[in-house]
Amino acid sequence: MPRVPSDDESVASVRVTLARSGGTRRPCVRLPADADLEGRVESGSCTSLALADGDLVRLVIDREECHARVLADATGRLLRGAYDNRRLARDPGAGENRLAAWLDANDREPGESVVLDVVVPGELYGLRIPGERAVYDANRGPRSSLSDIARDLDG
Repeated sequence: MPRVPSDDESVASVRVTLARSGGTRRPCVRLPADADLEGRVESGSCTSLALADGDLVRLVIDREECHARVLADATGRLLRGAYDNRRLARDPGAGENRLAAWLDANDREPGESVVLDVVVPGELYGLRIPGERAVYDANRGPRSSLSDIARDLDG
């Protein structure tokens, strides 16, 4: 499995803002619109985050791989949490929110920024504090999940 550092030319690093969304008091990661990426990409070449509302992605935080669901509100796309598996990312009520714990541990508040590394577009992303370096295991996940197969069969 190839290991890729965050400063590798194949990794696009995008500065993202922390915000609050809905009634929750916990910060979430506000993803820029693809049209707004120019000027936010710090390294690599990135024209799209390849993320849509409802997508499930792998998200690396402090060398730990979690799963996150992309959500959308009136302002755009966001990540409200990161969880131990895909099931918890879909229905987060029973799991620990690793994203909230990481933001608390690093004293990050809404209005501040973190860096989103695009390791494998549409599949694997990483979060880190600006100025820090991370190393990712750039393995590709399965091409489709059982739910994708079932949805295809249903038409």
